Amino acid sequence: MSETPEITTAKPRGRGSFVLALLPLIVFGGIAATAAKMLYDQDFHGKDIAEIPSALIGTKAPALNLPPLDGANLPALTDAAVKGKLTLVNVFASWCIPCRDEHPVLKELAKDGRLNIVAINYKDKNENALRFLGELGNPYHAIGIDPNGKAAIDWGVYGIPESYLVAPDGTILYKRVGPFDDISLKEGLFPAMEKALGKPAS
Repeated sequence: MSETPEITTAKPRGRGSFVLALLPLIVFGGIAATAAKMLYDQDFHGKDIAEIPSALIGTKAPALNLPPLDGANLPALTDAAVKGKLTLVNVFASWCIPCRDEHPVLKELAKDGRLNIVAINYKDKNENALRFLGELGNPYHAIGIDPNGKAAIDWGVYGIPESYLVAPDGTILYKRVGPFDDISLKEGLFPAMEKALGKPAS
């Protein structure tokens, strides 16, 4: 008597396996869509992707108690250096090429007597920072050194140069990641200054 061979049928794969197989494609599509939207906003709506939102905007600025830059003949960067003044806190370093590009803009801003510009010198060597200021000029009223980057962490720094506009009462009003340019001044910093001062910025 001959045996009848067993016939096995493949079980259909479930929906879970199908979705799992498509997961890398879905993730890639999401990333591509986000990047495309950022580029579209920048190109067609004039949005600056360097204007990164900060959780600190609208809150009190972190405390400042940084040692002075030796040889700069400027005060240390402490709370007293910014209290009661509309202040631009600029994070810079001599090794930062975009900082060098931005520096002439800061020198122009320093001509506006209503704006107090101070600096956090980030992970820099003292002699290099002094050389940087000697070559390009000094727009700052106070400089504090941050050799270990602790203050930068407190301020939520993404990368340098980076600037924060702080109201006379110590509230952070505006943040700029990257060097200032004409668009970021006209559409970002100047309107924030106008709002804080109640009159147009010069």
